[in-house]
Amino acid sequence: MLTHEREITEAVDLCLPDGRLNPEAVGWTRRPLHRSNLRGWGRVKRWEYWGVVTPRHVVGLVASSLDYAGVHGVYVLDRESGEEIGRDAVVPLARGAVMPDRGGAGTAEARGGGVAVGVRQGPGGSRLRAVAPGVDIDLVVPLPEGHESLGVVIPWGANRFQYTVKDVGRPVRGRLRLPSGVHEVSEDDSFAVLDHGRGKWPYRMTWNWAAGSGEGRALQLGGKWTSGTGMTENALFVDGRLHKIGEELEWSYDRADWLRPWRIRGVRVQVEFRPFHEKVARTELGVVGSETHQCFGYFSGRAQADDGRWVDLDGLVGWAEEARQRW
Repeated sequence: MLTHEREITEAVDLCLPDGRLNPEAVGWTRRPLHRSNLRGWGRVKRWEYWGVVTPRHVVGLVASSLDYAGVHGVYVLDRESGEEIGRDAVVPLARGAVMPDRGGAGTAEARGGGVAVGVRQGPGGSRLRAVAPGVDIDLVVPLPEGHESLGVVIPWGANRFQYTVKDVGRPVRGRLRLPSGVHEVSEDDSFAVLDHGRGKWPYRMTWNWAAGSGEGRALQLGGKWTSGTGMTENALFVDGRLHKIGEELEWSYDRADWLRPWRIRGVRVQVEFRPFHEKVARTELGVVGSETHQCFGYFSGRAQADDGRWVDLDGLVGWAEEARQRW
């Protein structure tokens, strides 16, 4: 299904003064332009997720405020040995979590249960710091001149909506201190991906998300959670420029064997994803809970740019996931 999506080019508030969705905020952007002026408590979700891929490791950092709890975490996969390090914390009522109201600006901080995650953002890029038992991460994510990201507002209704920024294919450098030693991260062969989220969610939701990067190319695809809203979060990036893909895509994968190839199809997208590792995350807090299957792997296929040319995606590395939420 093709959509008719409006590009937003000026700064806009996400919410009206009464806390409902601002109709003028519905659309997509090439750089963060929304101010997430969310009000009140109840169904309000805020998070910063950074994923980093190096030749040796995959890193995931999350700081979140989900109203009833802060769910924070540090994850590291050693791609050579398959060893995983996962350090997670749940903080009642998200006490101490700080979430800025603009993407790419301000400081996000969260700590508890032995886990501390901090993101300091500015015009030149972001500094990522995370400390947990056995893990110390210090990374810099520069923002190249002219680099574009995909911002989208998904409108389920006046009182249920989500603003997301998916920033894919960012260069990254720094250091990982792990039980296996100190590992340098180089901009030459590593990349970072941001998922900045702010919104008011329904109680139940399922989503798909895929992100991949390679030299001069990156891919951002989503599904299920946007269905029927008239908006999508699909884009191709070529040399840092965003090519918006305004269509709902068909996702095909085996929920009984997550490591089998995934296929993602549409008019402008013909992608296959072959996983090499599955990460499973489950959280149960009574009436709320989540289950996420995030697979890391390689992309192949092609996607169509705005000018009609097809861009080869073979060799892009990243992830594809399914997440089911009761929250």
